[in-house]
Amino acid sequence: MHKPSSLRTPDAIPRRRLCLAADMEQYSRLDTRSQSVAQAGLIQLLDEAATMTGLDRAAWARQPQGDMEFAVLPADTPEATVLGPFVHHLSACLSTLNARPDVPRVRLRLAVDTGVAADAALGHAGPAPIAVARYVNAPQLKAVLSALTSADLAVIVSDRLYQDVVRFGHLSLDPARYIRAHVQVKEFGGYGWIHVPGHGPDDMRQAVEGVLEPPPSSEAPVPSGANLSQQVHHGAAVGGNVSGGLNVGGPMMPPTVVPWRAW
Repeated sequence: MHKPSSLRTPDAIPRRRLCLAADMEQYSRLDTRSQSVAQAGLIQLLDEAATMTGLDRAAWARQPQGDMEFAVLPADTPEATVLGPFVHHLSACLSTLNARPDVPRVRLRLAVDTGVAADAALGHAGPAPIAVARYVNAPQLKAVLSALTSADLAVIVSDRLYQDVVRFGHLSLDPARYIRAHVQVKEFGGYGWIHVPGHGPDDMRQAVEGVLEPPPSSEAPVPSGANLSQQVHHGAAVGGNVSGGLNVGGPMMPPTVVPWRAW
């Protein structure tokens, strides 16, 4: 049987990659023309921010999904560059775009994680693509962007990235500007760290704490000693939709985090 040319051959060896998803707020409220303009604006924003940061967007494995773009970045992409300069430039580009009276305002939620991401027939498979799809829809992230009406961008990074990159005090990253949130979306459970350029934790705390957590999942408990950031039971491809059961982390409280400034 002839294989459709649109299907990609799955990776033989899964690789650890940096994944991100950018999703527009309240896209469904726009009319058809405004949606088209907003989609073009999203691509332009990501292109410009990447160019200003020195990142090659042509090398990104991109999956446009209407009001959202999911992307897997090249293996050699510096994580601190994405979390620092890229986020800074994206925020600045948003401010410039939204200052124009002839275009609808664009507000973005951005999620970033790192982990196994493999090419699959309908997109990408692995824990990192699934986690990013869940993080970008975190109720706390949506609540923060809704509450901070002057903000154009709200970012959430996985606990793994926060601990490995942000907390180590890279020059462009300040751990004190992030606030932790326990994210529970579908079968996903894990900790993420929210950052809004131009705002501090005190600005975000009420919105984050005001989100009620859903009842505990019926999934089997996470084994003792398991990695709190990601404990995956099942995976699924991320294309137009994400499906499959997984549990990332668990309802247990994380270990006490020593304040960065006390190091």
